[in-house]
Amino acid sequence: MSVHDEGPLLKVMGVTKYFGSRVGCRDVSFDLWPGEVLGIVGESGSGKTTLLSSLSGYLEPSTGTVKYWMGQEGLVDVGRLSDPQRRYLMRTEWGMVRQNPREGLRMRVSAGANVGERLMALGARHYGKIRSEVFKWLDRVEIDLGRVDDSPETFSGGMLQRLQIARNLVTKPRLVLMDEPTGGLDVSVQARLLDLMRSLVSELGLSLIIVTHDLAVVRLLAHRLLVMRNGEVVESGLTDQVLDDPHHAYTQLLVSSVIQP
Repeated sequence: MSVHDEGPLLKVMGVTKYFGSRVGCRDVSFDLWPGEVLGIVGESGSGKTTLLSSLSGYLEPSTGTVKYWMGQEGLVDVGRLSDPQRRYLMRTEWGMVRQNPREGLRMRVSAGANVGERLMALGARHYGKIRSEVFKWLDRVEIDLGRVDDSPETFSGGMLQRLQIARNLVTKPRLVLMDEPTGGLDVSVQARLLDLMRSLVSELGLSLIIVTHDLAVVRLLAHRLLVMRNGEVVESGLTDQVLDDPHHAYTQLLVSSVIQP
């Protein structure tokens, strides 16, 4: 994993996405630094998932730019990359963990193949080495190695999410985007997944952008926080400062709704 001290890993400037006359997100700007975890919170319809899709290239922003640090090339406008360049970036230095793991996995191939094919996409061909790396990552995400050849269709929701994380991290990306990674999971399963994510972020020095409606998730994982409402960022800052002393009325409402259900 390459490390740099030249500036932000990701520079987002004025990203706006319209759907006809409707605003998905408007004029969002921030820098993300190497090893930093940024949380994006808000109610359903606040624009947070639209923003994440615009950052990942799944949606093309109506206006604004997303620049990524590409080593010797410096900050590169992701929107100006060709389709093959963008796909290569998403297979190597970026990862995307989706809310529904079935959308981020190939459900008709084995668990091991889901992890190993990311390595093969980068040119790995030695079966033994690929298999060894697959075993290492299944072990790291606490999936029984005896399940390596099983179909994901036989996995629980929590196991599917951990498999999706292994699939993304096997290529040692520098930036991982996560959309509601704990959504729909039981509380005990959420806790295990969050502990896993926190340890991997620390161990690998990952930069992470995590979209969630769950303030407990960002409290545990995120260094900084963006609060979104109606497509706009209404408050931002260090996570503990925003959650312990929210300034915007909407943030105050979000925090109080957790404290006083």
